[in-house]
Amino acid sequence: MNGSITSLDGILAMYQEERFFLIAICSTLLSIGAFLVFALPWTWVAYKNPESLKKYRVQGRELPVKRWFAPSLQRFAINNLVSFLGVLVAWPVFRLSGIHTGELPAWYVMVGQIVFFVVLDDFLYYWMHRALHTRWLYKHVHSVHHRITTPYALTGNYMHAVEFMLTSTLVLVGPSLVGAHVVTLWAWIVFRQLEAADGHSGYDVPWNPALLIPFYKGPAYHDFHHRRFFGNYAGFFSYLDKVFGGTWSKGYEEYRRAQQQRPEPQVQPEP
Repeated sequence: MNGSITSLDGILAMYQEERFFLIAICSTLLSIGAFLVFALPWTWVAYKNPESLKKYRVQGRELPVKRWFAPSLQRFAINNLVSFLGVLVAWPVFRLSGIHTGELPAWYVMVGQIVFFVVLDDFLYYWMHRALHTRWLYKHVHSVHHRITTPYALTGNYMHAVEFMLTSTLVLVGPSLVGAHVVTLWAWIVFRQLEAADGHSGYDVPWNPALLIPFYKGPAYHDFHHRRFFGNYAGFFSYLDKVFGGTWSKGYEEYRRAQQQRPEPQVQPEP
């Protein structure tokens, strides 16, 4: 009896650690908040559909904001709840990952680690995404995300709970491998949610601040995946589709070439 009580006390103690609060709870809340901060402004733009931005729409079809707004919020809430429960169950193992709350590393170490996370996550996501397009997984899991054929920012996390958990797990692989500081993990989570929201925005504007990120090609890359259903499987780096089987979506290369040849807007001189 005493042994059982001791074991239970030991398990409860794991969930009373500061690391559990910072890594599990705070990271989940930050992920939710970051996605909404990035997604809601673009969703408002999609809803208002201003005339001045119509020329930057990747697809000519209307953005179905009203149809998918409530379902997207519902999926987002349910998926985050399921994901958090998964972290809760896995915490006794995940706490051994090496993600820590100790001394903050130098800024260049944090930047270097985040760059590594981006590259690793995108490589893993590319292969996971291709696997999700196999017959059984597509039918039972990934087809949920592909209900959205004309995406806008809030639909970035509209997906089956299994896909959401798989994607969330990939996000944690890099930080777990290097034993990152929790602040580095938070910065990476914010970056990843920026990618999710911006990649589904539906607008390929040349002044998009996200285009300052090296090698990022903008929302058109993933938008073509939703439009064509196949190809453009990577989440960030388009080179993966070129290197591993030439899996660019139909029409994407032509679109990109046309964008590169588009003349820069002329600045009118002041009278």
